[in-house]
Amino acid sequence: MRTKLSFKVTDVLEFKERLLQWSQQFYETVWLDSNSQTESYSSFDAILAVDALTVLQTDAQNAFENLKEYQSETKDWIFGYLSYDLKNDVEELSSNNHDGLDFPELFFFQPKKIIQINGDVVEFNYLNMVNDEIENDLNSIKNYFQEPNNKFETTEDIRIKLRVFKDEYFRGAEKMLRHIHRGDIYEANFCQEFYAENTLIDPLRTYERLNSISKTPFATFLRLNDKYLLSASPERYLRKEGDKIISQPIKGTARRSYNVLEDKILKTRLKEDPKERAENIMIVDLVRNDLSKSALKGSVAVKELCEVYSYEQVHQMVSTIISRVPADNNPVEIIKETFPMGSMTGAPKVSAMQIIEELEAFKRGLYSGAVGYFSPDNNFDFNVVIRSILFNETNKYVSYAVGSALTAKASPEFEYEECLLKAKAMREVLENSNIQNIRDKS
Repeated sequence: MRTKLSFKVTDVLEFKERLLQWSQQFYETVWLDSNSQTESYSSFDAILAVDALTVLQTDAQNAFENLKEYQSETKDWIFGYLSYDLKNDVEELSSNNHDGLDFPELFFFQPKKIIQINGDVVEFNYLNMVNDEIENDLNSIKNYFQEPNNKFETTEDIRIKLRVFKDEYFRGAEKMLRHIHRGDIYEANFCQEFYAENTLIDPLRTYERLNSISKTPFATFLRLNDKYLLSASPERYLRKEGDKIISQPIKGTARRSYNVLEDKILKTRLKEDPKERAENIMIVDLVRNDLSKSALKGSVAVKELCEVYSYEQVHQMVSTIISRVPADNNPVEIIKETFPMGSMTGAPKVSAMQIIEELEAFKRGLYSGAVGYFSPDNNFDFNVVIRSILFNETNKYVSYAVGSALTAKASPEFEYEECLLKAKAMREVLENSNIQNIRDKS
């Protein structure tokens, strides 16, 4: 049984900050923040899930069947992630590239404590509550202050390395283009990793810096013991609201400008760019096909096509595809039929994933996977893990990856520059943390 109590708070931003600090005592944490961008089918401004009662953690083999069983037996809220390499369960593929992060390929937990924020209202949703636990936690959060001596020991000089250098990226991109020109595929998302070894960061402060310069609608802080995801994702993978399914793939990126006129020109140029529109429409077709596997006949529709959304760092081209599903469709099965998300793979999907595995130099893992939740009424909502920093504290390994879509008319030079644009926020956060760490210790 869950107990719900709601309270009003006067300063929501301060409450969110203290709530996140308070959450660091738990070994399982998922924080999802819309950054006040709730117009796109969101159910809340922010939600925190902590303190696992039960856990599912597994590799790719039979992962979706295990998740289906766990979700149906729990009949409660569960929060967690699906790594990109669950493709090996869906399509019987493999992942043999370098992995410095060692995240489980699937992780979900049933939280004892869920705290949801809508406007100035905070709702506590607790499992098996005892005595005045909610009121005690509310007071603890309001008065929470993290002492300076409780900070993480951090690396002062973070040295970011490239998994592949520019000329190696170009060779891989040219091979990908040869596959495209030969007709093996017609689009693929080609990614590269940036990483730092023997490195320790403060996960919460790093997330707060990343979120403050990005302010995206699917921001995430996730902790699984010694492993962390710090995400400023702008992209939704898949959402279920009753019998409605919503997917919002992103394809097309342009930089922002402080000059208002130039920024408007950059936005218009992106919206009208034939190459970017072609990439987006290809993925829309792929998503329509994926959704049709579970959809009621004739219900798949494109709600928005190639709309441009503006975030703090970039303009993004977003399309919205919806469908309707039979009431008795299993929610995990709906995800399995569309996983991994088309924007991070290519078309045809299986062939693109095979070529991606051959040409990329790292195991994607949680990058380009999905984080989210299932609710007790079989609804769900998951983001796409992009624009993210991943950290394994035990391995002292920090990683962020970026990619871009290659099509027949793609220029490797242009795609490489797009990757650097997408990497800008993560690099800035990690490099600036060096300066901040020195200040903190002086």
